[in-house]
Amino acid sequence: MNKPAYACKTEHWFLRTLLVMLLLLPVPRVMAAIDMKELSIGKAQAAIRAGDTSCADITRYYLKRIAEFDQATGLNAIVALNPNAVAEAKALDKAFIANGQMDLLHCAVMIIKDNFNTAGLPSTAGSAAMKGFIPTEDATQIQRLKARGAIILAKSNMAEWAFSPRMTISSSFGETRNPYDLEHVPAGSSGGTAAAVAANLGMAGMGTDTGNSIRGPSSHNALVGFRTTLGLTSRAGIVPLYLRNDVGGPMTRTVEDAVRILQATLGADPLDPITLHGAMKLPADLMALLSSNGLRGKRIGVMQQLSNRPHDPAIGALFEAALRDLERLGAVLVRDFTVTDFDELSQNQWCPMFHQDINQFLASWQDLAPVRNLEEIVSAGNYSAYIEEDLRNFLSVVDPTKEGRPCLDHYQDPRRIAYRQAITTAMDQYKVDLLVYPSWNFSPGRIGHPEEYQGDNSQVIAPHTGLPAFTIPMGYANGLPAGLQFTGRLFSEATLIPAVYAYEQGTLHRRPPENF
Repeated sequence: MNKPAYACKTEHWFLRTLLVMLLLLPVPRVMAAIDMKELSIGKAQAAIRAGDTSCADITRYYLKRIAEFDQATGLNAIVALNPNAVAEAKALDKAFIANGQMDLLHCAVMIIKDNFNTAGLPSTAGSAAMKGFIPTEDATQIQRLKARGAIILAKSNMAEWAFSPRMTISSSFGETRNPYDLEHVPAGSSGGTAAAVAANLGMAGMGTDTGNSIRGPSSHNALVGFRTTLGLTSRAGIVPLYLRNDVGGPMTRTVEDAVRILQATLGADPLDPITLHGAMKLPADLMALLSSNGLRGKRIGVMQQLSNRPHDPAIGALFEAALRDLERLGAVLVRDFTVTDFDELSQNQWCPMFHQDINQFLASWQDLAPVRNLEEIVSAGNYSAYIEEDLRNFLSVVDPTKEGRPCLDHYQDPRRIAYRQAITTAMDQYKVDLLVYPSWNFSPGRIGHPEEYQGDNSQVIAPHTGLPAFTIPMGYANGLPAGLQFTGRLFSEATLIPAVYAYEQGTLHRRPPENF
């Protein structure tokens, strides 16, 4: 495939060297033995058990796809490769041969957003100011992934400092494109993970979500994206945007894979005290919740206060088709569901905590980080033009609490509590288990046309209330993916999981991008 004129110019020596080495590797036998396209964690494990492939072969397969597709097409999703990935896969193969045992994430070959600390790999948060930062410790969620058998294959590009929900551009590695149409955005800020997983450059991925950044890119790339209840999983070791909103979680091609990853990563962490709220709130075995009958008898509120906002008629038609599918699969729709004072309560929920949060994060790494605080980041000047205004605005706000803003998490902030109570009160009044709405009311916009980056519903409810919200493919409009979002009460993942699984299995909308 010839490299188009718009292809990204951000290849660096580390990636180039690794890709040249990979091209010299023998073609793995896995390509002839099993269909690797859209391979799930469970299917990979079954193939390894059957002797049809090995974890090392699977890992080589993804490395070869990165070499073939990422820079050559201009996708520009991958920013660093793990040079030990194949060796780690061989170690898993050796252990399996010795004892016949597989852990939950055995050979889950994963793409990790560049704001998760990954020991021995660059972690830049999309900022040129952070080039050269190689943490010596993993983020808590990365530790837990590895402990259950996952392989960290690569780091992925992201919107710089996670500022943009609409596009994925970093000063360190350039712009990521949407694999379904390279002229369109993948959303942000976890667009690199989304594009890579959608294009089958890895088996599954991790992103972070402050307002949209797991669910928006997942919606734009026909993926499953889980933003869980704030407090279920640790944020320790993740570069913050607004810590009171931030959540890290799975971005996958299947609900089952997302549930596996959630199972592996949830739990209390003394390094992130908010996780004390989530201790013992979910069943011990989340995989047991996967049921094709998971929508039967569920009462679902149709969130028309979001879906009726300005929208593309093609997305509206997909949403109506999704509602019919939900009914066909056994759900009872409550179309007149309404939250009192919704528009007023949803306003003014943001709080500019970046200055305080990023300074605390950088201070925790002392001399290892190339910059010590936001002042140094701004004064260095090595940032993308599109974030300059935000950076300077954040610089002027050292402590928002001194300006009369509480800036507390959703368990303590009175305005956030009132907003959440209004939603849950309405859910009780209408006797509904879940809410549904389009993740975005418009299709992915064209690169370079910011006026088209509109219709983001993900930022309205979940980040401010702390409620969980999952997105799942609901079809394609204008040739591009669209997502259906499910929201529930605090710690209602045990209700959400069977519902989204049943919808997935009953519709099977996910398909890979044709040119990848």
